[in-house]
Amino acid sequence: MKPRFGTDLTTGSIPRHLVTFSLPMLLGGFLQTTYSFINAIWVGQFLGTGALAAVTVSFPVIFTIFGVGMGMTLATNILVSQSFGARRFDELRRVVDGSTALIYGLGVLLTVVGEIFTPEILRAMDTPADIFAPSVSYLRVFLLSLPFSFGMFALRSMLQGTGDSKTPLYFQLGSVLLTTVLDPLLIFGRLGLPELGLNGTAWATIVSQVISLVALNVYLHVKKSPIAPRWPRFGQLGPTIRRTCRIGVPASIQQSVVSLGMVVVTGIVNGFGEVATAAFGAASRIDQLALLPAINMGMAISTLAGQNLGAGHHGRVREVFTWGCVFSGGITLVISAAALAFPEALLRVFITDPVVIDLGASYLHIVGACYVVFGLSFVSNGIINGAGATVVTTVISLLSLWVIRAPLAYWLSREMRSVKGVWYAIAVSFVVSLIASLAYYASGRWKRALVQKAPAADPTREADPAGAFANEVGEA
Repeated sequence: MKPRFGTDLTTGSIPRHLVTFSLPMLLGGFLQTTYSFINAIWVGQFLGTGALAAVTVSFPVIFTIFGVGMGMTLATNILVSQSFGARRFDELRRVVDGSTALIYGLGVLLTVVGEIFTPEILRAMDTPADIFAPSVSYLRVFLLSLPFSFGMFALRSMLQGTGDSKTPLYFQLGSVLLTTVLDPLLIFGRLGLPELGLNGTAWATIVSQVISLVALNVYLHVKKSPIAPRWPRFGQLGPTIRRTCRIGVPASIQQSVVSLGMVVVTGIVNGFGEVATAAFGAASRIDQLALLPAINMGMAISTLAGQNLGAGHHGRVREVFTWGCVFSGGITLVISAAALAFPEALLRVFITDPVVIDLGASYLHIVGACYVVFGLSFVSNGIINGAGATVVTTVISLLSLWVIRAPLAYWLSREMRSVKGVWYAIAVSFVVSLIASLAYYASGRWKRALVQKAPAADPTREADPAGAFANEVGEA
């Protein structure tokens, strides 16, 4: 009998599962990217190039801190998917309890640390003097949203681990719509609200995240979902938190390494002035769109791999890899072609300055040609992460960003005396990332990293997993 919650991804058509499971996540990603685009339009078109540059400088810092939370929630997704695939439902409840305590604690801690060190971080990034003050102000306001964003990350990962990618989409849609409405109201001070300028976009994010998180928690409790957060039994959290950290710490380092690489590269770009910073920011928006399908496909692949590895179905994992390459490679190839053919038209959506557009177009000509290469690396990385071998993907990220991209960006930009050297370094790092990831996947060593071998099936739990959860919750 199938479970009354989530989706069993250990049976049925792999390509159908990839499409139906990843599509809601892709739509959610497009929603978030659409909001990001709308926000960039408000900032770039109405507040000016300086405001857009301030947001561009702040985002790598935000993503670096978000990387810690996203890494821990990746561990949650892996543990949930493997437990769900193996029908270890009592263990799944402990994963939910441990992750909830861990994620919210991290969110509060990182908010405090970020608020204290914001000026020092932005100085270290060589932020231009004319945008330093607004960048500090914007970043400090935005960081207040961290605990609520982390909470949404955790719930989304838990739901996706059980094969439910639709519920997070619905609440993400509400969050994006609310933020989109609040943005102009708080930027320009409409309907009696204060005129906050650039900081209005940050406050809009905070309000929408708080409302969405509360609404999703209420929904899960009303539906009596097995992943509805509850007050944890702290005496039982130790082993689960240690397991989560064993997977999540490398994943957090990986996410943060990616974001810190952005910080370093943005610092190099900043050294070439405001025009270079604005061009990099506008072109990076195209990056978000181009890589979004591959990122979401990688997340779907990780969950499918986790459930099937938990169930001991290794043959289906090879099929997941093959179909992932077909879908991810095909989609990014089309987007890459569009970026190469129409770079100026795409950039005009975000900025009108012809000098900025010209420099941004050079980025898309160089980096856009490698979108498909980087997109394929998400497929093999998804399998590796699904097995719990997050240390390996962390090493690959370190190699790509810190051994290749950052040093090469610094050296090439000086040798060429142009920010275009940074563009070439990014393209080369994409290629290196794919080669390293495929090499490890082909070795098969990732199979040794399974968090826990699937035990023999328990017929009683197989028959009524929802009941098993209900009983355990009732006993609590």
